[in-house]
Amino acid sequence: MTFSLSTRRSFVASTGLVAVLPLLASCGGGNVAARKERTFRITKTEAQWREQLSRGEYQILREAGTERAYSSPLNDEKRRGTFTCAGCNNRVYSSAHKYDSGTGWPSFWQPIDNGAVGTSTDYKIGYPRTEVHCADCGGHLGHIFGDGPRPTGKRHCINGLAMNFTPA
Repeated sequence: MTFSLSTRRSFVASTGLVAVLPLLASCGGGNVAARKERTFRITKTEAQWREQLSRGEYQILREAGTERAYSSPLNDEKRRGTFTCAGCNNRVYSSAHKYDSGTGWPSFWQPIDNGAVGTSTDYKIGYPRTEVHCADCGGHLGHIFGDGPRPTGKRHCINGLAMNFTPA
């Protein structure tokens, strides 16, 4: 049996698609599932979270969404104070550690203390990233990248909707 050139191309394309489908399916939000399997100090049902949070806060904190760059007023917040998780009011970042990364999201070079946030690996866009979440309720805050300033070299790129700000 002979295959025409178009049949071979179709076969190769189909085989490639079948091989990639499991990988693509796993990229959707494994970090959300991993966080839901953990036990956090503050737990609520999804209905309770939906009632407490705005639509945008829920999408970010509970579904690991990302707000549009430069959309949060917290990106330009320059006053001294404390940033808390919008889900549970846990103190997560200090203005003393905030800097302008030029990315359009509030950025910090470290959390307020060692127990404020947790991390997990996120494959949502097809390659591993370090996801950062609230240590108390598990709410998704953003991601940590290795291009930050001294002394840590880390950039905690945080969604403004995931936080509230309390001036000092």
